Amino acid sequence: MYTAADNRYSSMKYNRSGKSGLLLPAISLGLWQNFGNADQYDNMKAIILGAFDRGVTHFDLANNYGPPGGEAECNFGKMIKEELYAYRDELIISTKAGYYMWPGPYGEWGSRKNLLASCDQSLKRMGLDYVDIFYSHRPDPNTPVEETMQALDSIVRSGKALYAGISNYNAEQTRKAAAVLRQLGTPCLIHQPRYSMLDRWVEQPGTTDGKSLLDVTAEEGMGTIVFSPLAQGRLTDKYINGIPADSRIGRALPNGAILPKDLTEEMIGKIRQLNQLALDRGQTLAQMAIAWLLKDPRVTSVLVGASSIGQLQNSIDALNAPAFSADLLQQIESILSQ
Repeated sequence: MYTAADNRYSSMKYNRSGKSGLLLPAISLGLWQNFGNADQYDNMKAIILGAFDRGVTHFDLANNYGPPGGEAECNFGKMIKEELYAYRDELIISTKAGYYMWPGPYGEWGSRKNLLASCDQSLKRMGLDYVDIFYSHRPDPNTPVEETMQALDSIVRSGKALYAGISNYNAEQTRKAAAVLRQLGTPCLIHQPRYSMLDRWVEQPGTTDGKSLLDVTAEEGMGTIVFSPLAQGRLTDKYINGIPADSRIGRALPNGAILPKDLTEEMIGKIRQLNQLALDRGQTLAQMAIAWLLKDPRVTSVLVGASSIGQLQNSIDALNAPAFSADLLQQIESILSQ
């Protein structure tokens, strides 16, 4: 039986999610890619337990994570039962619904039918009475935002989740969703968008009032937890000298893996330059990319994935980074704008 490290809270940094009372670790672990049935269970367990030993209290899932869909929740639920049950009150567990999960008209998107059924299924797969955060995984263009937010409110009021969140909503959609949830009496805790040095849409002005998504989340009192901080592996030294056979491209993984077309010579050139800047400041490129995101106080937490315990430890060690100088930030901007 697993016993957590006594010093697990000694070095992790915790940030408040918006104006809520909830603190999240600066580094959270996402179970998007490496926790399905194609991966080794003992390796998954080593990563998750190793994360908790380093103070990573937040584990992020969704109903469709695997592959196949649902498998990540099943594997995580097994670990909760076998290893982490005694520590449940020290964990923040999140899941989501909105992407395709089962056939027919009710297996995806943002209807009340889908969200409530998905929440029940997720709890059953993980063997939990509640999750800490339940998200609407994506906006639904064909369902009123009021219906989707009322479903989140119902899930929280029923005790099946402690907080409500949204993911992949743009600035205008976020403003509307936050207003509806506030009116219902269940404030939106957090937004989970994609964000990295190579994908900065959250910084772009919105179409209604010119405010970016990061501006809106701050104004609405919401936290922001970002996924794909390494641009799905591009912001590492993995692809500088070619495509390894064990990489996402090499394994041709489904469910969001990057493709060879995402690694042009121009892109590889930028990555090499960024990698040298990272080495010059005593970091790996992955560590610098994570630290670059956390320099913005509006970013509550960075969601990292991991296929090995070493990869996880490398990501967590990004918190030991020196502060960015104005000159270094300008060098990074110059490279990214090439």
